[in-house]
Amino acid sequence: MSKKAWGGRFSEQPEDWVDAFNASVHFDKALIQYDVQGSIAHATMLAKQNIISDDDCHQIINGLKDILKDYEEGNLSLDVSLEDIHLNIEHELIKRIGDAGGRLHTGRSRNDQVATDMHLYTKEEVTKIIELIDSFKQTIVDIAEQHVDTIMPGYTHLQRAQPISFAHHILTYYWMLNRDKSRFEDSLKRIDISPLGAAALSGTTYPIDRHETQSLLNFSSIYENSMDAVSDRDYIVETLHNISLTMVHLSRFAEEIIFWSSAEAHFITLSDAFSTGSSIMPQKKNPDMAELIRGKVGRTTGNLMSMLMTLKGLPLAYNKDMQEDKEGLFDAIHTIKGSLRIFEGMIDTMTVNVEYLQQTVYNDFSNATELADYLVNKGVPFRTAHEIVGKMVLWAIQHNIYLLDVPLNQYQEAHESIESDIYDYLKPENCVSRRISYGSTGQASVKHQLSVIKQQYNTN
Repeated sequence: MSKKAWGGRFSEQPEDWVDAFNASVHFDKALIQYDVQGSIAHATMLAKQNIISDDDCHQIINGLKDILKDYEEGNLSLDVSLEDIHLNIEHELIKRIGDAGGRLHTGRSRNDQVATDMHLYTKEEVTKIIELIDSFKQTIVDIAEQHVDTIMPGYTHLQRAQPISFAHHILTYYWMLNRDKSRFEDSLKRIDISPLGAAALSGTTYPIDRHETQSLLNFSSIYENSMDAVSDRDYIVETLHNISLTMVHLSRFAEEIIFWSSAEAHFITLSDAFSTGSSIMPQKKNPDMAELIRGKVGRTTGNLMSMLMTLKGLPLAYNKDMQEDKEGLFDAIHTIKGSLRIFEGMIDTMTVNVEYLQQTVYNDFSNATELADYLVNKGVPFRTAHEIVGKMVLWAIQHNIYLLDVPLNQYQEAHESIESDIYDYLKPENCVSRRISYGSTGQASVKHQLSVIKQQYNTN
């Protein structure tokens, strides 16, 4: 006799390799706690509606709890021929408590059952991701507060552009992560919906109470359309998108960490705990954690694309293709949680080489724009000032010096309005402090930025 829940219709058994191809239990076993949670809510509702007896309900709930406990302790074997975690649990339940276990599935289908599990899983994991983002953001703020006055080169096109505050630079990633958090929080409105009771696609003839299971499972809302309830995977696509974009932001930050920690830059020194060595070159200290995070963006983005392609062209309501919604999501969630933890630890333990950073901005032409602004303040049109400064930079390069080293007579030859105050004007720390526009890199503006962040925390 077939063990399959749908075996009554079939006269032949599939071969083992077909069972293995069809099965999802090797990965959807990650849903077991949510499946038990959903089944307990369903059984409780069935008893309340007098669809099953209180005694059956009591046996079902105790049986489910025992099965979950045995699984967590490694004492439950899962059978590939039973396809998924849902049928494995049901089969085990019937084996343990008899006919009462067979009444659990009254008024529901695996379609709404698995959808419920996935909503519960995604809701809990997205909440954890939000908490990790918040923790990482706080670490960035802590570092920024220590380095408002630390000056570093700011870049465009990976060419030194203007001197900036290290705090201002690193706070850019705070705001990226803040938007990421906002997207995850907003997505919870579309995750926190109960599909339970939609059954296969059209609802059920039993007098179930879907609002009761919604309340028992702490969902904030309920699907109004049973077909939408079992076919919706928008929340998974949205979660994968939010993960992918957050990982892109982490990848950009990782690229900076990799560059900053290089011998060529030497802006920071990574902790040994977040670095590795070379198997052949004993002097090496590699930023492997940052490189791995940068590399893992490919898999999270790939998971998003895979899910979109799976859904493209699928007719309503449920199709077996939708079994492909799980592995990519599980992997993406595991990846981003690990990446956020690693990244926070990596920057929390890094050393900012303050003196070296301060020195670098004295040995470049990142103060050239200041010279142009100086001339503009003397009444020179900006385009004219731009040309004058460009020629002065070329002269300095040809003479192997920087703008602070150019003799005053050479400046005055370039334009008669330049006076001896130019040297104080061009000091990198003064270049930064003069940035007074809202949201700029000037120390006063950065301090205000930090006060805005603290106000947000107090509001939340």
